[in-house]
Amino acid sequence: MDVHKWIKLVIFGILSCKFGITSGDDITSGPVFLTEPRNRIDFSNTTGTVIECAATGNPQPEIIWVLQDGTKVSDVPGLRQVQSSGSLVFPPFRAEDYRQEVHAQTYRCKGTNAVGTIVSRDVQVRAVVNQDFEVDVNKEHVILGNAGIFKCNIPSFVADFVTVDSWLSDIGEVFIHQNGSFDSKYLVLPSGELHIRDVTPEDGFKTFRCRTKHRLTGETKLSATAGRLVITEPVSKTAPKLQIGSNIANFVVKVVLGNSTDLMCPSQAFPVPAVRWYKFIDGQVGGKLPVKLDDRVKQVSGTLIIRDAKVGDSGKYLCVVNNSVGGESVETILTVTAPLSASVEPASQTAEYGRPAVFTCNPEGNPIKSLSWYKDGKALPGANESVLKIESVKKDDKGMYQCFVRNDHESAQFTAELKLGGKFDPPQLLSTFPERTIQPGPTVSLKCSASGNPLPEITWEIDGKRITNTDRYQINQLTPSASEVVSFLNISSITTNDGGLYVCKASSKVGVSEHSARQNVYGMPFVKSMEKMSIVAGETMYINCPYAGHPIDSISWERGGRILPINKRQQIYPNGTLVVEGVQRNADQGSYTCVVKSSPGYSAKGTVEVQVMVPPVISTFSFSDDPLNLGDLAVVQCSVVKGDSPVQLSWTFYGQNISSEMAVVVNKLSERISVLSIHSVASGHSGDYTCGARNAAGKAQHTATLIVNVPPRWIIEPTDKAFAQGSEAKIECKADGFPKPTLSWKRATGSTPGDYRDIKTNSGTVRVEDGTLTMSNIQKSSEGYYLCEASNGIGAGLSAVIYVSVQAPPHFEIKFRNQTARRNEPVVLQCEAKGEKPIGILWNMNNKRLEPKSDNRYTIREEILQSGVMSDLSIRKLDRSDSALYTCVATNAFGSDDTSINLIVQEVPETPSGLKVLDKSGRVVQLQWTAPYDGNAPITRYLIEYKLIKGDWNNDIERVLVPGSATVAGVYNLRPSTNYHFRLIAENEVGASEPSSTVTIVTAEEVPSGPPRGVKVEALDQSTLKVMWKPPSREHWNGDILGYYVGYKLGSSDKPFLFETVEFNRDHSKEHSLQINNLKTYTEYSVVVQAFNKVGAGPMSEEVIQFTGEGTPDQPPQDFTCATLTSTTIGVSWSSPPLANANGVIKGYKVIYAPAKLWFDEASKDTKITSQSETVLHGLKKYTNYSITILAYTGGGDGVKATPMHCYTEQDVPDAPQSVKALQMSPESILISWLSPEYPNGIITQYTVYVQEAEREEIRSHRVPSFQLSFEASGLKEDRYNFWVTASTVIGEGEQSKQVSISPSSRVPAKIASFDDKFTVNFKDDIKLPCQAVGIPVPELQWRIKGSAFVPSDRHRLLPDGSLLIREVSRDDAGEYSCSVENPYGQDTISHILTVHAPPSPPAVSLTSSTTSSISIKLKPKKEETAPIYSYIVHYKPEFGEWEQIQIANSQLEYTVEGLQCGQKYQLYASAQNTIGTGEGSEIIHTRTKGSGPTKPEASKFLEPSSNSVTLHLGTFSDGGCPMLYFVVEYKIRSSSDWTLVTNSLKPGGNFVVLDLAPGSWYNLKVTAHNNAGFAVAEYEFATLTVTGATIAPMIEKTNILSAIFPHIPEWLQDLNLLVPTIATLVVILVGMVVVCVALSRRGRDSSGQSRLRDDMVYSQSVNHSTLGKQNQLRDELGYIPPPNRKLPPVPGNNYNTVDRIKRGTLRSHATWNPRQKHMYEELALEKGTLRTLPDGSHLYARAGDFAGMEDEIAPYATFHLLGFREEMDPGLPSGQMQGMNPQQFQTMPHSSGMNGGQMDSNFIHQRNASQSMPRQQAHLAVAPQRPADFGPQYDDPANCEDPGYQYAQTQSQYGGQSVTYDQPSDAYGTRSNPSMRRSVGGPAAGTGRMILPPYPEPPAPPTRGISQQQPTNNYVNSSMYSSNQFPPPPPSTADLSTSSNNDSGITEGSEPDNDRDQLINRGGLMKPGSRDALTTEEMRKLIEKNEASNHVGNGLTAMYDTVNV
Repeated sequence: MDVHKWIKLVIFGILSCKFGITSGDDITSGPVFLTEPRNRIDFSNTTGTVIECAATGNPQPEIIWVLQDGTKVSDVPGLRQVQSSGSLVFPPFRAEDYRQEVHAQTYRCKGTNAVGTIVSRDVQVRAVVNQDFEVDVNKEHVILGNAGIFKCNIPSFVADFVTVDSWLSDIGEVFIHQNGSFDSKYLVLPSGELHIRDVTPEDGFKTFRCRTKHRLTGETKLSATAGRLVITEPVSKTAPKLQIGSNIANFVVKVVLGNSTDLMCPSQAFPVPAVRWYKFIDGQVGGKLPVKLDDRVKQVSGTLIIRDAKVGDSGKYLCVVNNSVGGESVETILTVTAPLSASVEPASQTAEYGRPAVFTCNPEGNPIKSLSWYKDGKALPGANESVLKIESVKKDDKGMYQCFVRNDHESAQFTAELKLGGKFDPPQLLSTFPERTIQPGPTVSLKCSASGNPLPEITWEIDGKRITNTDRYQINQLTPSASEVVSFLNISSITTNDGGLYVCKASSKVGVSEHSARQNVYGMPFVKSMEKMSIVAGETMYINCPYAGHPIDSISWERGGRILPINKRQQIYPNGTLVVEGVQRNADQGSYTCVVKSSPGYSAKGTVEVQVMVPPVISTFSFSDDPLNLGDLAVVQCSVVKGDSPVQLSWTFYGQNISSEMAVVVNKLSERISVLSIHSVASGHSGDYTCGARNAAGKAQHTATLIVNVPPRWIIEPTDKAFAQGSEAKIECKADGFPKPTLSWKRATGSTPGDYRDIKTNSGTVRVEDGTLTMSNIQKSSEGYYLCEASNGIGAGLSAVIYVSVQAPPHFEIKFRNQTARRNEPVVLQCEAKGEKPIGILWNMNNKRLEPKSDNRYTIREEILQSGVMSDLSIRKLDRSDSALYTCVATNAFGSDDTSINLIVQEVPETPSGLKVLDKSGRVVQLQWTAPYDGNAPITRYLIEYKLIKGDWNNDIERVLVPGSATVAGVYNLRPSTNYHFRLIAENEVGASEPSSTVTIVTAEEVPSGPPRGVKVEALDQSTLKVMWKPPSREHWNGDILGYYVGYKLGSSDKPFLFETVEFNRDHSKEHSLQINNLKTYTEYSVVVQAFNKVGAGPMSEEVIQFTGEGTPDQPPQDFTCATLTSTTIGVSWSSPPLANANGVIKGYKVIYAPAKLWFDEASKDTKITSQSETVLHGLKKYTNYSITILAYTGGGDGVKATPMHCYTEQDVPDAPQSVKALQMSPESILISWLSPEYPNGIITQYTVYVQEAEREEIRSHRVPSFQLSFEASGLKEDRYNFWVTASTVIGEGEQSKQVSISPSSRVPAKIASFDDKFTVNFKDDIKLPCQAVGIPVPELQWRIKGSAFVPSDRHRLLPDGSLLIREVSRDDAGEYSCSVENPYGQDTISHILTVHAPPSPPAVSLTSSTTSSISIKLKPKKEETAPIYSYIVHYKPEFGEWEQIQIANSQLEYTVEGLQCGQKYQLYASAQNTIGTGEGSEIIHTRTKGSGPTKPEASKFLEPSSNSVTLHLGTFSDGGCPMLYFVVEYKIRSSSDWTLVTNSLKPGGNFVVLDLAPGSWYNLKVTAHNNAGFAVAEYEFATLTVTGATIAPMIEKTNILSAIFPHIPEWLQDLNLLVPTIATLVVILVGMVVVCVALSRRGRDSSGQSRLRDDMVYSQSVNHSTLGKQNQLRDELGYIPPPNRKLPPVPGNNYNTVDRIKRGTLRSHATWNPRQKHMYEELALEKGTLRTLPDGSHLYARAGDFAGMEDEIAPYATFHLLGFREEMDPGLPSGQMQGMNPQQFQTMPHSSGMNGGQMDSNFIHQRNASQSMPRQQAHLAVAPQRPADFGPQYDDPANCEDPGYQYAQTQSQYGGQSVTYDQPSDAYGTRSNPSMRRSVGGPAAGTGRMILPPYPEPPAPPTRGISQQQPTNNYVNSSMYSSNQFPPPPPSTADLSTSSNNDSGITEGSEPDNDRDQLINRGGLMKPGSRDALTTEEMRKLIEKNEASNHVGNGLTAMYDTVNV
């Protein structure tokens, strides 16, 4: 059998038993819920839910779901589904699919069957979309000793679903809520807060987090932040302050019945305040009583905790907080909510028809806001009482009834069923009579039959009046069966007045059924009399007009002579019924007349009187809002405010008349007022009092309920009891009252009455039943005071205290305890023995009998107590020997017992020792110490006392408490970089030790702990944001703030911030700011600011979002199209540019259009502005090709134009031909000629020539092809003719031309058919000028050109038709051309104007102004231009860059070229454009932008050293008018040779701090400043401060003998270590020069040597400027070894060489070329097998084979283009020195603009290890004086570097003492420093060219790669070139080199080529003869081939090495 059928059978059986259903009874039953949904359904969108609803009944009910308004619930795909089983399903859904009408709705389940319908309680469905959330715990401030409360802050949007699960501390402790555990220091409250009682300093060391749990998803979360107690140690007394905000009014707490709750009263005060709780009690004197604390109600600090909440706990509570300073209070309202439920009695009842039925609803729960009744799922109006009474049951009353109880949060219902009893059938008519119309006279019989159970009675009525038997009316009734009755109405001799409405009515006690029909009798109209009517005001009045007669035409009603209706409440029906709605006495009472009319004009009237009556209305009343107490006065007044008199008033109590025994007084004040009073209410007066009022119109009643509270009264009051130990004890306690009191038992905690606690009951030993306390197996421990309480919330309640005694032997409650006492103080040892007296006491000490007589310090005293005996052992002035085990022995008649006391004599601890620092940081110090002697008492704690070093121990002390078990502790919350004093004190219970010795500690600095404040960002323009901020709060600096990092990035980017550094502004009143440039237009940027000190950077500020200013769209509108609409309109449409390219908010669009042939003429363009995405251009020329473009514009301006589109307008009919001629060709023919229409408006398809004789109307037309502009009309007579012409297009025929008239004659004069015209021709095109002549005889034709007779030539030719042909027209052909014809009968002349359009002439260009980034020019076109100029092209280029061009409009004669580099030379020219083409360019203008290179500052302004850092004030650098690009910062220890790169991309602005320096040390600092005009290198020497901030002593200089003897000799000459090698070197140089001269002369004479050199020369210096090995081992020979101490390699620019280029010979950018040299050289071409003779007679030879096998890689000797550097050329060089040079082939370094004092600045040092070929400053070659410098510049190959001395001499002569160097930063490319830098540049050192200055010893030379290295010598190969005074001056003194850190201007060091050159080949590859290391050419060649040369050390001073290998 189906399971469902089994369930139905079981339920039917239950119902059968419950309701008494038998098989013979009606087995139908209404629906009853088996499964009813809960009030609230919450579910997660990730899980979904199913809401089940099931009901049973017979037949089986149908389950449907409805909304609150009754609308049936339907399926929503994917979101909601109603299943056939009755379940409502909500499947999981995505967050974006959330629908409020589905997922946040109130639903109801409805069950219905044939018996009735029921509805469920309201089901609040709420879907929760799973959202990520975080919980936080904040800091809590608490005064020491008070209670601290942590709150877990849960976001409001999940607060209903997330609860606190537990709390965790940072040391692993876990705290959970434990119901009943209140003794712990850490307590988790029921509401989730963590309560910490009696806060101690140790509590401040811990942090706490809360763990929460989501009840829907089960997800647990740990709080994102940890809370910490900020403990304040009080310094003065403070009054209590409640920590609940400013509004301390009513707080509302709600808790469910049986759950626990807490009422918090958080306060802080010192001294620690006392907290007391009170509850307000109605009727209580004073209004409140203290809250009784017991096992269920506990108070922890100021928090009141209530377990197992009861409804009686509801009420208003008052918390009072007091201490000696003041007090505070707060009220809290507690509402205990009990789940709602209801029951209805009876659940099912059967009532007979007409009998009453009563349902009683018993609601339960708290609070109950409303009660309502439903029948079959619909609310019964006005049914809101607990009793539902149906006075007379009818058929419609059967069904399902439900009682609903509700409050704000839930609802509940119970179902009952009402059935009808017995086999009753309501009356039912079986047969009736029809409506008839009859003649007067005959007898009429009407029949009705009916059935029913019981058998109905049939009555008859006519026009509302009951018919009885008379002479003419007889009623006969038959009962043919038990269930049927038949009735006849017989009317004899019917008359007209018998006509009317007859009614047959069958009625019984179970119902009524009736039938009506008119019986019409022919005759005169007649109205029967009508009785007076009474109607109750407000009801609807129906008056039937009882008329007779037939036929009747109309029935109407009148009142007061007016025909009704007269208002909208009145209505008359065709059958004569008058209806008046909402009857009113004043308006509707009176006489009404019915008027009946028939067709012959007869009428009848009848009148009825209507009286309107008003029923009584009673004003509402009640006894009191609150219940009354015994003895109170109760008074209510019943007043009838409306109704007709007379009125009868009466009072009832529970429906019964009030008797005199009730002591209730009723006073009738008037007819309408009655007062009920009770002078002293008693318990019997409680109940419902009803006032009833009755008059003729009706009755009314109102009920008020009187509630009387009766306090409890004893029925059985308990008394003292005594029980034998082990027996069962029963104590009765009974009381009554209203409400019924609750009885509870408590026990006193001590031996005296008071402090009662709830008795813990259990089923085994102790239980309380109906007030009776039962204790099984009672023991002595149960002896004590007991309290029985009876309470019902009325009054104070009853209580009785009794004493229960248990007879038992002596007993000690405590068997063993320790007792401590202080040395030299007295002590008392007590033992209390309980039991039956008498009891004897003895004392033992260490198990030996203690006799007080043996030591007078001991005294024993006994005291008899009620519960036993108390014995005291007193010891005066304790000594250590008194520490012992004392035993107290008690004995009585029932037995004995003993207890032991361990006495411990204690002292204060000794002073702690060994206090030391384990670790320290900026805020924390870890201390360690040795634990001292504890004084026989555990050390309870240590006090770490500390203060600022400047404070004193009395007023400025701070303390940290440490547990006594610890010997290591940390002191937190210190201030960074601060001096402190620390000491330690130990404490035990006895007292505190002396302080330990003081320890001094300095905390470390920390990064700033707070972000900058007030960060604001505003947009300055399209690419600039200004950031403004204030420093962090002073307490967050943690040291001195050095500056700020300002970070910025795109707002939508997830990339890290880009940071810029800003100097700290010492002026705190000023705001810091930074402008961020070069940003994207109208782009959202995110900006943060963080401060930094020397430790590091602090936290970032909150991100500030800001947009840059609006720009212009950089993309045109998209989808740009045009379409022809008509001949004068074109439609244009587009879409907006991409959002990413809008650069702002697009405000609209500009459509620019013009005819295509005039497109380049700006004046001809029209613009239409619109904000739409389409528009129509009107007023256009017909059939014209238009060019159309469009742009979008924003607030920043116009955007980019779209590519022009072209659209033709449609064709239209043409205009008339311009001119018409009619010329006689012969006596019978006329030639008609014409000009084309000025506006053809399309393609001319034909011309039509019209001919008309003057005397005739006939018109003849002739069609002529479009290309033909003349027509011969022949066969004419000698009459006058009219001619005119029209043109036609595909659209139609145009207007006609002017008419011309002519008459043929026999004489034909000479005429010209052509017209005067203007011709325009392009340059170099051909042109034909027409001159068509007619005449007889043929006329003579003659052309004149510009007034001169035509002379034929190759370009000018006369055609047979008379036209003049001009070929390849030139500008000179422009002018006037005339043609004349003549014959004997006449002559004629025409003129043509020829205009020649040629490319425009170059405009005149003049320079108007310039700035650092722009140059402004002015254009002036030539006046003789014939063709209009439509644009200009401005060409410009940097001096060594590529040409760029900009096209500008023809009207823009002044233009500014923007975006140029600062301080650079530029060339400009301009050209013009017209429709013919582009003209020639103007003359080139040479100019430059303003600005120069940087200028270095003084050291005192630039440097600010500290102990371990130095601050660089970058703003002190002068930028020369060109903004700084970046800085390169390097430093080194003065005694070191290795430079440390700090940064090579430091942005300008603010300060920069170089960190990690050693205190009190000397350093060298090198800073290279770059701008677009150049760079400057500044080198400084400085010393850091000591740790204490002091300066160190300056460097001690050495003195020597020479300085004393020759004080005027430079210092560098006073160093003998340098002087001797220098002199020796000069000697070697002289000898070497002689050797070189000899070698050169020999080589010139030796041809074999020349060929040998041609074959074997390895290094060639030509256009390739490279060094190549013969063995093709380029990578080995020129290998690149990265520097060991540099981080960044050089950055290659655009111009560099690869080996593949070298192989191809394309070496245009390999090496640098210095155009500033005094001597310029011819560039050498590289050709295969080319031999060039050098000026000194040597040869250079390069072979193509040397480049084979090389890969395409960057050549080590390639020139690199460094960022920020550009090419320059000095235009001041002689032209002869420029021969053969292309400046664009070289990448040069910028020219230095900063020269100092006639000596080269030492900042311009460039060192390199990687090979970087550059032309040297003075690249000299061995050139004979008589030969010109005709070959390329010498380049800085490692194999050929020059000496700086010659360079210096040349710069002196060229620039007047100004040193010219390549301004290369020494380490801009990441190179290794060279010790040889530290030398004088003014002249070479002895033997080396480098001066080694102490104390800078050079390191040993690194090994080379097979190439011999030589010490540099004075490489003046041909000394004849120079006079004695041309040699370099002596170098500056040593003092000049080391005086100060800012004497850079006095030190000029060599450039990179001087430092890195190879000394093998110099000046054509030869060394000075005579040098020890000099090699001949042959020796050198062999060494190179072998690739093995050893190091050579010159004069023992320094070893140079090959820079190729480093």
